[in-house]
Amino acid sequence: MQEIIAKLTAKDDKYACAIAEKIISESQDTDEWYEYFNTFASLLNHPKSFVRNRVLNILAANAQWDDENRFDMILDDFLTHITDEKPITARQCIKALRQIGAVKPQYIPRILSCFHGADLSKYKDSMRPLIEKDIEETERLLTE
Repeated sequence: MQEIIAKLTAKDDKYACAIAEKIISESQDTDEWYEYFNTFASLLNHPKSFVRNRVLNILAANAQWDDENRFDMILDDFLTHITDEKPITARQCIKALRQIGAVKPQYIPRILSCFHGADLSKYKDSMRPLIEKDIEETERLLTE
C-alpha cells in the first residue's frame, strides 16, 4: 500500500503518470487494483494537483468494480473537485464523472446537482469556458 502511494506521489511526474496510466488501463479489464480503492481515495486531497488528477481517474476506472459501494463514502469528497483550485484538476474530475455515472447511475442526480451549484467565477476567463463546456458535455452524456 505504501509502495503504491510512493509511486503515485513520486517527484518524477513522468514516472508517476506512467504508473497511473498502467493502473487505469489495467482497471478497464480487471478488478486487481480495486483492493487498493481506499488507498487511492486517501490521495484525493493531496496537495499536488498532478496527484489529484491521477487519483480521480484511477478511482473512476475502478468504479465499475465497486460492488462494495465504497464510492458512497468518497463521493462528496470526489465531487468537491468539480471546483478544484486548479482548473485542470476540475476538468479531470468532470470528465472522470462520465465514467462513474455510466456504471453508478444512482449518482447522476448528485453529480448534476453539483454541476448546477458549481461556482466557476474563481477561474480565469481563459479556463472558465472550457470547464463550462466540460460540464455541459458530461451532463449531456449522463442524461442521454
